[in-house]
Amino acid sequence: MAVALLAMATPAAAQQTTPTAPTPYDRAVAAGYKAAMLCSGIFNAGRSEAQIEADELAGIYPQYQPLLSELPATVDRTTGVVSVAFDPQLAPRRAVFAKGRGCVGQPIGAALPPVFASYATPPGPAPANPAKWPQGDAGIAPRPSRALAATVDRAFTGGFGEGAKTAGVVIVRDGTIVAERYADGFGPFVSNRTWSVAKSIAGTLAGIALKEGPARVYQQARISGWRIEPGDNARRQITLDNLLRMASGLHSATAGNRTDAIYFGGTAVTEETIGWPVEAKPGTRFRYANNDILLAMLSLREGMGDTRYETFPETALFAPLGMTHTVAEQDWRGNFILSSQVWSTARDLARLGEFWRNDGMWQGKRLLPEGWMRYMTAPDGPQPATGPGYGATLWLFGPKQGLPAGSYAAQGNRGQYVMVIPSKRLVVVRRGEDPGSARFDIAAFAKAVAEVID
Repeated sequence: MAVALLAMATPAAAQQTTPTAPTPYDRAVAAGYKAAMLCSGIFNAGRSEAQIEADELAGIYPQYQPLLSELPATVDRTTGVVSVAFDPQLAPRRAVFAKGRGCVGQPIGAALPPVFASYATPPGPAPANPAKWPQGDAGIAPRPSRALAATVDRAFTGGFGEGAKTAGVVIVRDGTIVAERYADGFGPFVSNRTWSVAKSIAGTLAGIALKEGPARVYQQARISGWRIEPGDNARRQITLDNLLRMASGLHSATAGNRTDAIYFGGTAVTEETIGWPVEAKPGTRFRYANNDILLAMLSLREGMGDTRYETFPETALFAPLGMTHTVAEQDWRGNFILSSQVWSTARDLARLGEFWRNDGMWQGKRLLPEGWMRYMTAPDGPQPATGPGYGATLWLFGPKQGLPAGSYAAQGNRGQYVMVIPSKRLVVVRRGEDPGSARFDIAAFAKAVAEVID
């Protein structure tokens, strides 16, 4: 069994399971899925219901897909509330938009108003920033060579994965956008969900927290629920480093640790993550697990306190980098769901990739502690059995994948990628809405871009 678990080497593969006959809980979660995607797609990204139905709600997990058409949705654009009925005896599932927080899923059966203040006439996506790139959106005029343009075109026509559905591509060389393209319905200011790219954002925030003081990487994670039990010695050994490297040793219910209860079921991070038992010595086993990153963020919350935590992603990272179209969403108890639930654009993720490539420096200012990018890209923990290696929330690529040594990437479900090739001074961002089992070959695409860009 352990070998099978170790073989789950990518986020997309790790999230797939064999469908079974739908249960009442499946209907509740499917309704929550629909509410979440409609709410975030409309109010974060400014997309229409028809566009979301065709992209974000197409090719999803097999146990939920057939149910979506049976579950009617109501969108209230004046209060920012999306409701999806799923059971005549229970309140509809609700996702509620709040300014600066994105959409928050309410618990199953909740019939009360949102805990965060709702806003009349929710704002749409932020406009273009008039500052020059990379801080803003002025001065972006890519002139790709014919060969580079043809390579980017192939990303949209199935050249790097049959059935893959590319939403956007941004290529940055030496800090300059040299190619940019979007599918219909998307664009430079239209966000979509990052899925597990959010984990690498969490790893970045951990570095900023270390610089500010409340994070201690090699000390036990600050999880109060693990400290109150005097006999809980095994979980007390888990460090923040273990969590960032998917090496906690904690059990989880499914391969890849699908966390549908948190993502779409309205269960809070603090209700779901802290109770799993240790089944391997911390630091000795790689098991890709959403819970590890959720626990890492919970540890940061307990270390810095709620006041700093509630604005931390925005004020510590997004605003300084000019990521004005990025929002980190929370559960109804205020925990950031930074294993998956961030909405961002290709340009904003290109900014993040440039920030990484420049060792945590931005516009001449150091935001990450010196050496943190070496930490994030070092395979110092246990490794996946196959495929790319793993650092601290970043996937590690090299000659085995046809790329230069030292390449690394953030990766997410449905084809989200931020590939950094330092030796080529190159950042390759690919956003996708890949349905079902479709896979985009980011290593092949990045290799092809690197070959034609010199």
